[in-house]
Amino acid sequence: MWRRQGTRAEIVSLRAGGCLKIPLGTAFQLRVTGSVALTAVAITMPPWPGEGEAEFVEGAWRAD
Repeated sequence: MWRRQGTRAEIVSLRAGGCLKIPLGTAFQLRVTGSVALTAVAITMPPWPGEGEAEFVEGAWRAD
């Protein structure tokens, strides 16, 4: 998972059973590099207000 908040950017490796916090205003992108399918659960608190809240930005990897 790539994420950027302000000028700080990082790539975090995720493993089965792991979790990752994505604070409000953080750009993020997910890439699966292994041969096993990924299952992810996303929870937003407070509830996500809708698609108008999202903003597309350039990430670390080319989107397919």
